[in-house]
Order: sequence, then structure tokens, then C-alpha cells
Amino acid sequence: MARIVHIAVKVDDLEKATEFYTKTFGFVEVQTGQVRDHTSRHLSDGAIDLALIKYDSEDSAESRAAGLGPCIHHFGIEVDDMKLSAGELAKYGCEIISAPGVIPIKFRAPGGTVAEISPKARYQQPKENS
Repeated sequence: MARIVHIAVKVDDLEKATEFYTKTFGFVEVQTGQVRDHTSRHLSDGAIDLALIKYDSEDSAESRAAGLGPCIHHFGIEVDDMKLSAGELAKYGCEIISAPGVIPIKFRAPGGTVAEISPKARYQQPKENS
């Protein structure tokens, strides 16, 4: 069964946003890294991967996909079968935003919302003793 496992939030201050989510809500930092044109910091509450995204600039199509400035950028759905799910995206006429062959597959869903599909266990959970 598919389920939402990931929410990405575009932020203008990565450190301040990290401090807010960790100190206010108890999220745990899992991983930070440079991905294409942005820094992506993954936090978790043990069930949901919350990615804080700081783009290098607002010039790329990916950075503008959900709008300019801070916003919820996209959410991610974990699926059992990537090929089958990608076929469903095509059947519904979803615009694929990510480059061919890139996983997760980012797309614009009917209604305009940006989302992604990913295989199971893509997003890390905090270690037990964190």
C-alpha cells in the first residue's frame, strides 16, 4: 500500500529552520547533503522524513516548481512498484518534473501539486539511541 513518507519544505534559513523543528517538535537530524542545486537537510519524527531545502538560487525550474520563496515544495509517496506507479502517472497525464532515470520521480499531479514517488525505505529513520 502506498503511503506518504516525505514532506519537503523550501526554506530561506536552513539553520534557523533546523533549530525550530528540532527544539520545538523534537525532530532528529538524519542527514544533510548537497543535491543538484540545493542543500537538503533531512529530519525525522520516526515516521515522516521532513526535508528542509535551501536552494542555491531561485533560477532553476525545480526551485520554482511549487512557487517562489519559502513554501511546501512537494510531498513523497512510497510505492511498492516504481514501474507500475510510473505507468499510473502517465495514464493520468502527470507532467514529470525530474530528469529521466532520476529516483525519486517528481511529478505535477492533477490539480498542479508537486509530488514524488519513491521505492520503499528510501528515507532514513533516526537511529534508536538518537
